[in-house]
Amino acid sequence: MDLAAPNEIAGRLAQIGQVKSLVIAAIERDDNSVRKFDIGRATRLMTLKLVGYAEVIHALVSRFEPKASIVLFGGQAKERPYPGSTTVSTVNGGIATMVHTLAVELAPLRVNAIHPGIVGDSPAWSGKPPEVLERVRVRTPTGRLATMEDIAGAVIFLMENQAVNGVNLNVDGGWLLL
Repeated sequence: MDLAAPNEIAGRLAQIGQVKSLVIAAIERDDNSVRKFDIGRATRLMTLKLVGYAEVIHALVSRFEPKASIVLFGGQAKERPYPGSTTVSTVNGGIATMVHTLAVELAPLRVNAIHPGIVGDSPAWSGKPPEVLERVRVRTPTGRLATMEDIAGAVIFLMENQAVNGVNLNVDGGWLLL
């Protein structure tokens, strides 16, 4: 469904029954700097991730099982901004704080977020020139880029571990450390 159309979300989810786990993985690339600010793109991304995520949870809140978990996707632009990341850095920072408020507000439901780094075998990165990926790989303490399998494993961990709540998990092989 289009999370950037939040008024349609409740209707689209009306037939959903009990929910054990919810993963919301809205990923949209954005290149939006203050000098060349595009209000339409900024509004779409903020609506997609902040309003859309909240509306999905709102629409399903009465259907979560007692030990349900929610995992939201953010990204590392919140920690490592780059030219053109004004909107995406801000939105991912919002997701990081949204996790905290939702974990408190929805208790005992668990709410966490995953913030992937560069995922070398993802569609967004696998086609990049090898030297681009190599520059990141050599600055990563594990000596390798995260993979889609790593991301899936981290999501499963966040969904299943009953002691993890209100966590923003960076999955990047330690890239943020250097």
